[in-house]
Amino acid sequence: MQKLPLNLYRAAQARELDRIAIQERGIPGFDLMDRAGYEVFYHIKEQWPNAQSLAVFCGGGNNAGDGYIIARLALDAGLKVVVYSVLDPSNLKGYARTAHLNYVGLKGVIVPFHSDVVINADLIVDALLGTGLDRPVTGVYAQAIALINQSPAPVIAVDCPSGLNADTGNVLGCAVRADSTVTFIALKQGLFTGQAADYCGSIRYTSLAVPESIFKAIPPSAVRVVKKTMPRRAKCSHKGNYGHVLIIGGEAGYTGAAMLAGEAALRMGAGLVSIATRPAHAAVMNLGRPELMCHGVETTRQLSDLMAKATVVVLGPGLGESNWAKSMFTATVSVKVPLLIDADGLNLLGRLPISKSDLILTPHPGEAGRLLDCPTEQILQDRFAAATAIQARHGGVIVLKGAGTIIATQDSIAVSNTGNPGMASGGMGDVLSGVIASLVAQGMPLKDAAEQGVYRHGQAADMAAEKDGERGLLASDLMPYLRSSR
Repeated sequence: MQKLPLNLYRAAQARELDRIAIQERGIPGFDLMDRAGYEVFYHIKEQWPNAQSLAVFCGGGNNAGDGYIIARLALDAGLKVVVYSVLDPSNLKGYARTAHLNYVGLKGVIVPFHSDVVINADLIVDALLGTGLDRPVTGVYAQAIALINQSPAPVIAVDCPSGLNADTGNVLGCAVRADSTVTFIALKQGLFTGQAADYCGSIRYTSLAVPESIFKAIPPSAVRVVKKTMPRRAKCSHKGNYGHVLIIGGEAGYTGAAMLAGEAALRMGAGLVSIATRPAHAAVMNLGRPELMCHGVETTRQLSDLMAKATVVVLGPGLGESNWAKSMFTATVSVKVPLLIDADGLNLLGRLPISKSDLILTPHPGEAGRLLDCPTEQILQDRFAAATAIQARHGGVIVLKGAGTIIATQDSIAVSNTGNPGMASGGMGDVLSGVIASLVAQGMPLKDAAEQGVYRHGQAADMAAEKDGERGLLASDLMPYLRSSR
């Protein structure tokens, strides 16, 4: 698998990088287009070496120019090629027009697209819209996308699947479901979050041989999270060296949430883990995991005694929203050690807002909507913007969960892509809270703990799914793999 760059960019930034390469560094624009076409065709030959025919769908801009170059290269290589043009190609301009004329010069076949055309090809190339889309797809483009998605042939998207917003990963009306996406010069941030996982397929990157120095002119909009090595433990260390995690939660009916968070914290290496819970639950909560220290807590004084011993506090797993939960919340939000708030704690936070620098919030989109007092659908429209808005309101580190989890601080945004659909089950968020808190307890800075915690949590789920499949994956199934993920 190709090792992708770390830096991610918005579509406008990618266009600016193109401009710098062409106007300031003197790289002919058509050369870049030609290289892009070659890279896609090389990918086709590498991944589908037995393909004998190609259907190329072209729109009206530079993405279409890439498509015509791919078609020309395929024709040169002896493949049967048909270009389906959704717009009159005589209206193409600039480099795209040159690419079109070169293809026509080889007597390449162009068929005007209409909704009842029959695709008969081993592969389909999507060169309809590219990265510039900013409104819902309609009309002939929507018809072409529908036809592509109905075909059983594999689909290669050029730069970005048509219909997918390259900034947000959100589908604008409809989008091509590609098996592979070949993207150029700048990795687009929208390819790694939102709905992108269902539309991009595997992602291949090429710089088109532009100088590395041009990237210094444009700071990335986000970065991808990659795994970092945990520091080696000293041979003479003891449990006190690796922190004490305090988890507050486990209301009636939800004791499992606190237990999952606690075991996850232990499995990631915390020295000690305590759970502050209802007195009726404390005596039995650790029967299956005796390493957890479970305390019955009814008063804020009892809670204060426990917090005085904690390195980091997790507030929310199975907390509920009772008067007990509210009193625990009020007593905890001013704690002097790092605080992670999840689940029911986030619902209480929406009513009693706070802001502090040593805070980690881990909302899913529904909880994020409540924090920002907006519909969940608005959160999903732009997950980057939502995470940034929550961070501005509450400070600290925001972990907006989902496919392509966003980790936002005041100065940075990161995206993690480990994990799989099997994680769509109860308790996964509780495990994540325990993982992140454990890393904080062991001395990792909050930003790094959030990023590495999300990465390792997803990696453990991937390892568990690889062994037994995604369907039926339980949060507790991650426990043995959390140790391996370190």
